[in-house]
Amino acid sequence: MSAEDDSSGWQLTESDPGVFSELLKTLGVPMIVDDLYSLDPDTLASLQPLHALIFLFKWIPSSADSSTSTGQYDPDFPGFFAHQVVNNACATLAVLNALGNISSLQTGPQLAELNSFTTGMDPQTRGMVITSADWLREAHNALSPPNAVSLDGLGLPRKSEDAYHFVVYLPIMGAVYELDGLKQYPVRHGPYEDHGEGWLKTAREVIENRIATYPVGALEFSLLALRDDPLPSLLTRLQEVQASGNSAATAEILSQISNEKSKQQRWAFENSLRKHNHVGLIHALLIALAKGGKLSSAQEQAKTIMRARVEKKASGEDMDED
Repeated sequence: MSAEDDSSGWQLTESDPGVFSELLKTLGVPMIVDDLYSLDPDTLASLQPLHALIFLFKWIPSSADSSTSTGQYDPDFPGFFAHQVVNNACATLAVLNALGNISSLQTGPQLAELNSFTTGMDPQTRGMVITSADWLREAHNALSPPNAVSLDGLGLPRKSEDAYHFVVYLPIMGAVYELDGLKQYPVRHGPYEDHGEGWLKTAREVIENRIATYPVGALEFSLLALRDDPLPSLLTRLQEVQASGNSAATAEILSQISNEKSKQQRWAFENSLRKHNHVGLIHALLIALAKGGKLSSAQEQAKTIMRARVEKKASGEDMDED
């Protein structure tokens, strides 16, 4: 969730697979996060092995406890669970709550040390320790650069923003659990069958029931899949089919590898833009306008447009987007 107070330096995070995948890389975890546009069995099967579902939703008071209607609080939960004690940290906290319950997980030394240090802590204390880790906050904020342009002092009326929140669903000890850092305990949504879709069938039903509590047609949701990085297994399969001389299978796997590499390269480019400070570019453009004798006219035009927007906003009218 987000708010202007009590963020302790944690900034808002986008619900973007590239952002989450970059965070996993920083944590030393050989996994990625993919967008999920459908919960149908075929789509989910194509992403296996799939370890967790990260669900983003618009938080409204009436939906705060809707998830418990299909599950029960588990005060004796023996796994990893941390409370969210500061605003804006829910994305990283959802990831850590998932990773902490995946057995035999490869992690980087900093995350391994953090997990070891917090072993045996209650969820509140664990949450405080996690959000006090400077290196983790820096990794979280690295893809959420502060806004270099401030509108303070323009007399714009303050408007409260919608709050969004991340939770995670995953299989733990034979049952599907929902780990929500704002809840006192993990929510147990019951056991799942080992055959067929397994835990994903139960998770899908829980998420669909939750979405159904919102108005028909509401789109304030996002679903992400935490999965193994498919590239290593694809490269292994490529060697196998090449050795067998199966040209059709080789071409298909090469296409999959190309698509996966292109996607991850796009993520890397988008993340570089998120990290980049564009103030220098803006400064250079202003100098170029000044040298061309166009800065004054551009400045006056900008003032006129902004003045009109401020007046519209002050009168309660909708602002146009240019």
